[in-house]
Parts: sequence; C-alpha cells; structure tokens
Amino acid sequence: MSQIDPDGEILTRLEDGVFVIGINRPAKYNGFTPKMLRELSAAYTAFEREDKARVGLLYAEGPHFTAGLDLPKVAPLMGKNNLLVGLGQIDPCNNQSPFRSKPLVAAVQGITYTLGIELMLAADMVVAASDCRFSQLEVKRGIMATGGATIRMVERAGWGNAMRYLLTGDEFDVATALRFGFVQEVTEPGGQYAEAMRLARSIAAQAPLALAATIRNARLAVEHGPMAAVEDFRATQQVLMQSQDVKEGVASFVERRPARFTGQ
Repeated sequence: MSQIDPDGEILTRLEDGVFVIGINRPAKYNGFTPKMLRELSAAYTAFEREDKARVGLLYAEGPHFTAGLDLPKVAPLMGKNNLLVGLGQIDPCNNQSPFRSKPLVAAVQGITYTLGIELMLAADMVVAASDCRFSQLEVKRGIMATGGATIRMVERAGWGNAMRYLLTGDEFDVATALRFGFVQEVTEPGGQYAEAMRLARSIAAQAPLALAATIRNARLAVEHGPMAAVEDFRATQQVLMQSQDVKEGVASFVERRPARFTGQ
C-alpha cells in the first residue's frame, strides 16, 4: 500500500462517465497545502477536458471533508496569483474564467470548514452526512474568505443569515446548512458518497449538451439577471434542436426506452 504524501494529494478516476475527484490527506483533516490546491485545479481542468466525463463527483477520504487551508504552509502564498489556479485552468471555486461547464456533485462529511464550504457552494448540488460541522472562520484568523463564501452564502441564505456566521466564524450544523440551501440531501454518516454517486449517475444519463446549456443559462441569470437568461432561451434552444441528442431524446420517448445520448 503506497504511503500518502505528507503534503497530501488529489486523487482522480473516471467511473462510467463520472469523474471522481478525491481529497486525500486524512491524517491532517484534509487540510489543503499549496500542492493540493494546485492539484485540485489540475483535476478540475482534467475533468472539464475529458470527453468521456459527463459529471464530476468531489469527495474526501477519511472522517472529515476538510479543515480548510493549512495556514502555516499556505499563508506565504496568500494574495498571490499562484495559490490555487494555474493559467488557463478551471477554478474549483468557480469564481473566474474559464468556468466549469459540466455538472458537479459534492459529498461532504464531518469537519467542513472554510475552503470546504466554498468548494461545496461552488458545486451544483451537495450531499452532506448528518455529522457535518461547518464553519467559515476566516475572521478568527484575521483574514477574509476569498473562495466565494461572501457571495454564495448571501445568495443562498440572505444577508442576515450569512453575516450571522461570516462575521462570527461560529460553527453551524447540517440542519442549518439544509435550511439555508447550502446542502440539498442529508444522509447518515458514511452514506454521503453513495448518494452523491447515485445523483451523479442520474445526471450522467442525461443529454450532455442540454446539461451544459442549463448550467450556462442559470449562471447567466445569477450574474446578469433574469432577463439576460430569458433573452438567451430561444438561441440556445435553436442550437439544441439541431443536435443528435434531441433526435435521440424524441426517439427514446416514442419507443419508450432509456435514451442513449452522445453529446452531439
């Protein structure tokens, strides 16, 4: 059995159209080192570029998702451009171009702090174990959350609810995360990965072009308002209607069988 690098590692594998990305430094609560940050960006980029990958699944080895950044190792790089995302790579926090275009499901458990919350909020849906403990505690360390928490926590929970935890760094539980829309499904501890994989496989069975168009249009609405998304409806639908996937979708409906989409 190979020994885990003391600076951790990011694992990847392709499983029936699901690109699985694993955080692997359990002895240190999966605390992120610069090495892991760069490998995570590389993994997301590989997922985006892999033609056989239709959906991603982010998970962590061990009892905890992540305690966040390993500050002694990361602090010297904070505020610099080489911390997380290489030139032309996908940002795992989905805050800068090029943006991820494929769906991503996150499975979280145990301690899910700081960057862990930002990674899960940047995913498209989250399955959380009931033993999750969340905290966006940057203010306790004299810094600010810069992975998207100040944006997405406010979007999901509203100003007051978001500030309640952003400005105190207090811990909150899975019931609160569910109420705020931070997570979509809750399982017993240990069941989060299987449920996330079930959702990922369900997504992988859908039409890839339609999935990408759906994500793109929803992001357009968030970033530029509902009317920008509405104005995009017709043009996007016209493009989709020319695809082989639409023909397959109609044929599968008529023939009462599962569709076999190719992304063309």
